[in-house]
Amino acid sequence: MEASALNDDQLHDMASSLHSAAIRLLRMVRREDRLTEISPPRLSALSVLVFGGAVSLAELAAAEEVKAPTMSRIVEGLVKEGLATRQADPANRRKVRIAATEEGKRRLEAGRERRVRALRERLRRLADSEQRALARGVEVLDRALR
Repeated sequence: MEASALNDDQLHDMASSLHSAAIRLLRMVRREDRLTEISPPRLSALSVLVFGGAVSLAELAAAEEVKAPTMSRIVEGLVKEGLATRQADPANRRKVRIAATEEGKRRLEAGRERRVRALRERLRRLADSEQRALARGVEVLDRALR
């Protein structure tokens, strides 16, 4: 591993700035989520189902870091809205798996596209050199987060 070019105080300052920027970025794109008309907890759970596939209630609760009764209420709302289904597990009929419906996938993907478009419009305001520097920074950040 390459030696750090920054000292601990500089790394701390950079981490602090990155943390603040990440929060502002998340808040900015979350404004687009209102148009999905799905509550944030339901949208988050739906995202797990769309990108991770069908899971048990316990697995979904663990992924979302909530207790099973809370997740049960979230899933109930998703099912009522036609965004998710409960299915018997083919390997064990006593178990239930939660899966996103086609409508759930469509709404989640449409919301994600709105977020990306909003961010793209912000990025267009940057100078070409800033866009290239940010593209490189995103690659580095992605590697750091793996």
